[in-house]
Amino acid sequence: MFSSAIPSAPIKNYSKEEKAEKEFGKLSSPKDLCVAKYGPDVALDTFDDEPPYYILIITYLNYLILIIIGHVRDFFGKKFQRKYFKELVENNGFAPWYSSFESFYTRRLKMRLDDCFARPICGAPGRFIRCFHRESLDYNYTYKYNGTVDECLNLSSYNYLGFGQSSGICTDNSTKALLQYGSTAGGPRTICGTTDLHLKCEKVVAEFVGKEDSVIFSMGFSTNANLFTSLVNKKCLIISDELNHASIRFGVRLSGTVVKIFPHNDMKALEKLLRKEISNGQPRSHRPWSKIIVAVEGLYSMEGNLCNLPKLVELRKKYKFYLFVDEAHSIGAMGPNGKGVCDYFNVDPSNVDLLMGTFTKSFGATGGYVAANKDIIARLRIDISTNTHGESVAPPVLQQIITSLKIIDGQLNGNEGKERLQRIAFNSRYLRLGLKRLGFIIYGADDSPVIPLLLYIPPNMPAFSRMMYALKVAVVVVGYPATPLTSSRVRFCVSAALTKDDLDYVLKCTDEVGSRLFLKFSTGIGGGEKNKGDYLKGIKPRWNLKDVLACTREDCKKAMY
Repeated sequence: MFSSAIPSAPIKNYSKEEKAEKEFGKLSSPKDLCVAKYGPDVALDTFDDEPPYYILIITYLNYLILIIIGHVRDFFGKKFQRKYFKELVENNGFAPWYSSFESFYTRRLKMRLDDCFARPICGAPGRFIRCFHRESLDYNYTYKYNGTVDECLNLSSYNYLGFGQSSGICTDNSTKALLQYGSTAGGPRTICGTTDLHLKCEKVVAEFVGKEDSVIFSMGFSTNANLFTSLVNKKCLIISDELNHASIRFGVRLSGTVVKIFPHNDMKALEKLLRKEISNGQPRSHRPWSKIIVAVEGLYSMEGNLCNLPKLVELRKKYKFYLFVDEAHSIGAMGPNGKGVCDYFNVDPSNVDLLMGTFTKSFGATGGYVAANKDIIARLRIDISTNTHGESVAPPVLQQIITSLKIIDGQLNGNEGKERLQRIAFNSRYLRLGLKRLGFIIYGADDSPVIPLLLYIPPNMPAFSRMMYALKVAVVVVGYPATPLTSSRVRFCVSAALTKDDLDYVLKCTDEVGSRLFLKFSTGIGGGEKNKGDYLKGIKPRWNLKDVLACTREDCKKAMY
C-alpha cells in the first residue's frame, strides 16, 4: 500500500555493535591508510581529460531535442490542457505567476530527474544511508511511499571524517550538553543567545585553524552571504574566482562593492588583473582602492580541485591585498592534521587574512565560522547581520563541534583522529585512481574527497543515479546550472567511514553501470605513469576491474601525475 505522506521510519533492531558498524566501518588493514600532504612529487595542476568531440555533439543534440519537445508540449498543453498550466496562463483575470520561459528548464528538464534528488532518509547518514522507498506515477510531480526503506552504501553525504554517527563520544557529549543547556540558545548572539559554550567553541576553532580569534554562525551560507557587507564598500574591490560558491557571489553582490572575476585557478590571469586594477584605481575617480580582497575556495566542491595557495600567498606579499579562503570542504578533510589547505600546503595561516569554513562537512554538525585577527573578529561580532538577526548555534551542536575538533587534534580518544584523517586520504586516492584506470573521466586533485565523474549526455544523469541506486549505492548527480551545460557529472563524496571493501564494491558497480551507459571514453592518461607512457605512444590504456582491484591499493599512495 502506497501513501503520499512520508511514513515514520521503520524500526531496525540492530545491536549496538551492528549499528556502529553500519555508521562507521572498521579498518580492514593498516595498508588502507595514507597521509594527505602536498610535496615536490605532487603536481598541483591536475590533468583534466576531455571527451571525444562526438560526445559533446551528442550532448548538445540531446538538449536540443528535449527543448523542442518541451516547447511543443507547452504550446499544445496551454490550449487543450489548461488545468495543468494554471501557473503559466491567465486565470480569472489574474496574471500568470511566472512565464513558461523562465520555468521551462525546471518543468521540462529537471523535473524528469527529480527522483534522483532530495531522497528522504531516516537515521544517521554514515557508512550506510537509509532512503525511503518511493514511486511516482506523474513524472515526479508527486511521490508515493510504501513505508519501506532501501539501505544503500553512502557516497552522497559530506560526511568526510565519518562524524555523522548516532553513537560514540561525540554523541555522548552532545547529549550531556542538551541536558545541561537545553536545545536552543534562545535568541541572536548579540541579544541573549551567547553562552559560555559559544565562547569556548570559538576559542577551540581559532586554535585549531591557527588564528587569533574566530566567530561562529548558525548557517554556512549566511556566513558568506553577510560577511562582505561588514568588510567592504563601493570604494573597495573584490576579485573572485569564477567557480566560487553561490554564497560568496551572493555576499559580494549584497555588499555593493566592485567585483572582478578571474578564470578558475589561473594565477597568471589573476596577476594580470591585479596589475590592471591597481594601476587604474576606482572607476571614474581613479583613486587608489580602499581595499582589495581576493576570494577563493580551498577545495572546489564541483571540480574537486584545490586553490593554488602557495602562489596566492606569493601574490599577496607582492601586491598587498587581503586574501579570503573559503574552507567549507577542505577544513577537516585536507592536510596531515586535518587543518585545511594551509596544513596541506604547509603554509602559515598568518598568510591568509580571512579563513572561513563550515561545520557540516567534516564535523557532523551545522553552521559556519570566520577566523582572523582579533580586530577583524571584534568588528564582525557587533556588525555582521547574521548574528544580529539570526538564531545562534544550538548547545548540542556546539558540543559536537568541540568534541570532533579535539578528536582530530589528538586531545581526545588517542589516535582516532589520526586514523580518520589517514582513512579519508586513502579512500579518496584509492577510489579516484581506480575510476581513472577503469576509463572514466575524473576531475580534481588526488587528495580531494570530492570525486566528479563526468557524464556529459543529459539522460546519463538519471540513468546513472537510478542504476546505482538499484545496486544499493547512493550517489549525487549534478547538472546545469550548478555545472556548465555540457559537463553534467556524478560526485562521489568519500568518507572515512567507508572501508576498502566498500570502495571495491563501488568500483565494481560503477564499472558495470559505466559499461552499460558507454561512459568510458577517457584517454587513460590519469591512471599513472604507466598509463601516461602508453598515452604518449598513441595507445589508450584501460584497465580491467580485476587488475584495478589488485594494483591500486599501493599505487594510489604515489603521485600519479
